[in-house]
Amino acid sequence: MLNDDPSRDDFPTVLIDEGVVDEFVSAAVTTYQRITPQSPLPCFALLLGNLTSEAAHIRSLRFGRNVRSTDPSARREFTDAIVPNFGPAYENETRAWWFDPYELLRISRDADHARLEILGSIHMHPDWHRIGPPSERGLVLSECPTPMDQYIFRGTAWPINAICYLEHREGHFFHALAAWGPPEEGSTDEGCSELPLRVQTTWAKASQQNALV
Repeated sequence: MLNDDPSRDDFPTVLIDEGVVDEFVSAAVTTYQRITPQSPLPCFALLLGNLTSEAAHIRSLRFGRNVRSTDPSARREFTDAIVPNFGPAYENETRAWWFDPYELLRISRDADHARLEILGSIHMHPDWHRIGPPSERGLVLSECPTPMDQYIFRGTAWPINAICYLEHREGHFFHALAAWGPPEEGSTDEGCSELPLRVQTTWAKASQQNALV
């Protein structure tokens, strides 16, 4: 729970260190450059930080191994639930992410030792309407969750689910970032609520340090 009265209007602001964003965007760009129309490679990480009644502060992230194509539980989930509900595109084993449960346990233990919590996840949405196969270019992604995202967010029930939209144009990469709460427990038709998101900037840190000198 995010606080003692976890109504949607009471979600705290999500604060995220600039270095965390930079680290993920760097990894996302590297993954993006390997994407082909046949291989929509994902980029995914866990968000670690601290939670109070006023803010969820994301201080670091952790990457892990994708076992979407090898873990029996993952294969069963995709075959029995995801493909029937979200379409044959998810038969492609290079699409989507399933975090290695052993690495998830290790990261959770490491976070406990560092007095941090796993607060949620972040994943990339590429400009698939530009780089995907012609048959899928009608799908315009953004920093907003897809129906598949909402399904996953409901299943994990993590309080913070960040999406980084990445596009390449005019020879440069551009990104947008948003954070979302999971759908209401028990709800089958209600979407995710966007959470207020603030990124701490390096120049602001430098200004504060100079002011103290």
